[in-house]
Amino acid sequence: MFTKQAYEIFAAAVDTAQPENLLRKNVSIKQGVLHIAGQQNDIATLNRFLVFAIGKAAPAMAKAVEKQAGKIISEGYCVTKYKHAIPLTHFQIIEAAHPVPDENSVKAGEIILNRLQQLTEADIVLFLISGGASSLLADVPEGCTLEEIQETSALLINSGATINEINTVRKHLSFLKGGQLAKAAYPAKIVSLIISDVTGDDISSIASGPTVPDSSTFKDAFQILKKYNIWVQTAESVKNHITRGLNNEIDETPKPGSLIFKNTVAKIIANNQLALEAAFQKAVKLGYHSLILNDTLTGNTEKKAREFIHYVLQYKGDLPACILMGGETTLNVSGIGKGGRNQHFVLSALHEWQQCNLSGTVRDITILSAGTDGTDGPTDAAGAAFNTKSIPAILLNDKITAASLAQFDSYNYFTKYGGLIVTGPTQTNVMDIVIALIH
Repeated sequence: MFTKQAYEIFAAAVDTAQPENLLRKNVSIKQGVLHIAGQQNDIATLNRFLVFAIGKAAPAMAKAVEKQAGKIISEGYCVTKYKHAIPLTHFQIIEAAHPVPDENSVKAGEIILNRLQQLTEADIVLFLISGGASSLLADVPEGCTLEEIQETSALLINSGATINEINTVRKHLSFLKGGQLAKAAYPAKIVSLIISDVTGDDISSIASGPTVPDSSTFKDAFQILKKYNIWVQTAESVKNHITRGLNNEIDETPKPGSLIFKNTVAKIIANNQLALEAAFQKAVKLGYHSLILNDTLTGNTEKKAREFIHYVLQYKGDLPACILMGGETTLNVSGIGKGGRNQHFVLSALHEWQQCNLSGTVRDITILSAGTDGTDGPTDAAGAAFNTKSIPAILLNDKITAASLAQFDSYNYFTKYGGLIVTGPTQTNVMDIVIALIH
């Protein structure tokens, strides 16, 4: 029962970040005027209206814009993750790989860059951006191969680097990211409506900031690769590209104050805080004394999971209680198993509970951690959950859990013993939600 309630709370967080309601508030046509994010545009003077939806939430965002302004869309392109597409009328759909780009990611990059050429001030480009776009829309720097870019991406993702750090490197291995799509579209008017999947809502990091100014540099990218010991593992061609940037042989990404941004607008329409508040309200409705413990969750997954379970065990407030956190932890993967940061978080919390030898405690605890996009790492699960009163007897001994934890094999653990959260694509992406229910 309590695991079901935890899932209901998580579902409420996902529901509030659905694109249809978000876009209805930000795109509309009234009396011959196109309204986008508070901007008014006379349709009579409009030359072309191009719409590019990129990310895990791209199909639903595109669908919502079709309902509001489909009749004036000149061209539409929707780039999303494999198996995330939905039927669209005004959009060409391209499915690509995530979290490491593939040939379709490069194809999507080529198409969009081509369509942004030779625009005028009478054209409007609407970008619908959500998490995952950094991988789904990609290119290959001169002298490099796709395989080398894929290797670098995988090294970064498994290194424990933050998403901001990962995207800083991505921006400097690309001519699409870090404001460079805005540069390509200049002097057209650009409006970006963004669903944030980045802690702190750093607009230049979300999807690697393709339409906004970028303050990071080639030097920053180089230092990140060195910091996580990736530089020595990186292909020579990738090193050469970064080195050329350090030597000013390659242009930097467009910086704040650049004239190319004079006709651009960017607005975040949903984020993790919005989802957390919906989860909070749902928990209250279910009868829980609720608390948002952390709305900027970052750091090492295992460490944060251990800290969380100890907080829950020591909680002295009113019961029943719902403790919430939101954000995105990082994994430094060294095992050969299968899983994602949410499943690993729950497995780490379970192991810590086992270590405390509290199987006989009267306190009934449920822990759930899941990604609002419906995917967690290279798996078909969004995350996982456990309830301390429903744990199989075989798992009261922590050796099995410890072995799976060491191999980063949370997916197979929860597949075998129960606890996977499988939602399928949710058509949104506002990072992760962590829930504890205490009775």
